[in-house]
Parts: sequence; C-alpha cells; structure tokens
Amino acid sequence: MRKTFTSKDLAIELVNIAAIKKAEDPVILDVRGVATFCDYFVIVSAQIPRQARAIYDLIIKQASKQGFKVHHREDDELDRWLLVDFFDVVIHIFTHEAREFYDLSNLWCDAKRVRIPKQKSHE
Repeated sequence: MRKTFTSKDLAIELVNIAAIKKAEDPVILDVRGVATFCDYFVIVSAQIPRQARAIYDLIIKQASKQGFKVHHREDDELDRWLLVDFFDVVIHIFTHEAREFYDLSNLWCDAKRVRIPKQKSHE
C-alpha cells in the first residue's frame, strides 16, 4: 500500500528524486495563495541540457513507480526548460541559463518558500 502524500510531501519527494541526478539549487514555492492551478512549484537546475533531460526522465519514471499521475509534461527541443505537472505540484527543470532568463522565483516572488529537509545520500 502506497503512503499517502500531501502536495507538500510530493514536492519534497520530487526534489529528492531530482537529487539522484545531481539537480542543483532546488526551490519549492508554495503558490497556493497566488495561483489557482497548483499548490507548489518545484524548481531545479541542471548543468547541461543532457542532465536536465536525465532529471526529467527519472522524475517521470520514479513518480509513475510511486503511483503519482502525470497530468501534463512539456519540454523544449533544446532541453533547456522541462516541466512535469502532477496536478497539485509542477516541477520545472532548467539549465542554469534558462532558469536565470525566465526567473520564476522572482516572477512568483509573492509565493512562500518551503524549507527543504536535508536529503539522504542516494549513492
């Protein structure tokens, strides 16, 4: 039987999954007070597009294994900004340059940042 996850739990789990592929600078934004389409944004960075794609693929694979339903997913042809929408939680995977350009953290500056618990090593 699968553990019951809250939206916040799912956001933290997505950060942990992304960390397996060495995602950097994770941020969780609680957008419940400023958006109606989801509860949390998860934002992570990758050094290069290939790493961003690897994070994206692992998120989809692991989430499916854990019983989370993907509502929607998007990617650009250059793998600079990839997105997976789990209804209540949306994860954005950026290369550093794309993350700086789109600056979602600043765009959603009214959202509260969620403290991310220390992660256990996945090695």
